[in-house]
Amino acid sequence: MIENLVISEIFSIFVITTKQITKKIAMITEGKITEFFCIADDFCKIFNQKIQKYTFKANTKRNYHRDSILSMAEVMTIIVMFHSSGYRCLKHFYINHICLSMRHLFPRVVSYNRFVELERMVAVPLALLIKKVLLGKCTGISFVDSTPLRVCRSQRILIHKTFKGIAQRGKCSMGWFFGFKLHIVCNEKGEILNYMLTPGDIDDRKPLEYESFMEFIYGKLIGDKGYISKHLFNKLFVDGIQLITKLKSNMKGATMSVSDALLLRKRAIIETVNDELKNIAQVEHSRHRCFNNFIVNMLGAIAAYSLFPKKPEIRVMKQPYSNHGQLCLF
Repeated sequence: MIENLVISEIFSIFVITTKQITKKIAMITEGKITEFFCIADDFCKIFNQKIQKYTFKANTKRNYHRDSILSMAEVMTIIVMFHSSGYRCLKHFYINHICLSMRHLFPRVVSYNRFVELERMVAVPLALLIKKVLLGKCTGISFVDSTPLRVCRSQRILIHKTFKGIAQRGKCSMGWFFGFKLHIVCNEKGEILNYMLTPGDIDDRKPLEYESFMEFIYGKLIGDKGYISKHLFNKLFVDGIQLITKLKSNMKGATMSVSDALLLRKRAIIETVNDELKNIAQVEHSRHRCFNNFIVNMLGAIAAYSLFPKKPEIRVMKQPYSNHGQLCLF
């Protein structure tokens, strides 16, 4: 009996310590939070000026909706903090962490229900902020992959109502799912270059055909066997992109250089990016109650990942003694 109590106490201490370590690793520092708030605040000022300039004004003199005491920059900062905090529940994070521990950074907080209403108002500026400021730059070596975002279990597809008519059934390497696909392009430094959200039944090769998705991508693009397509290879090659995938057994006469084979072996970097987006930034969960907040949740996870101090990366350099610029991976 005594041994069982000692073992249970040791296990509980280990679980608590593990959770604390996980939160410390995932948490963005206060200095980084202040830096992101300043960037978001400057961006929102420019965004509001453009909105007021190009939108029609109402003829009524009376304003029926007063402005919120929480600014859009503060709402975006809280969303990014949640996705980097290690919390699984937004309500617990907002009430126990923001309203209590972080009151010196957010003195004018609102109720949780009001904050959920304000979330959907920052979807457009947050998406523009990610596209214009937080995304990385292409270095000539890029990796592409897609990851499923499940919105419910397979047993609940017929009774699911939140994403009815929007989410679709799809199949990935882990089996069938119901939800969406998040397509990501990253460089060898682990920085996200671009992203796209599609229903679950869309082919992985389809986003690569859009110019907006591949606008700033050049050089080598490494993908898995799901991206094999002769038409897609020729289309990307004309645009200055070399699509590199593994060779199938029926692809006779196809050859691959040593540097391309080495890059294919390092394709696991984008799998690590997807893993951090799901397990640390929490881009996927099945508790959404509306589509707008689902989009804000996805954008907040991508923004939080972009601010992580450490990202998965591979060291790519050129040999100084090689005339052909052969790649070296470490």
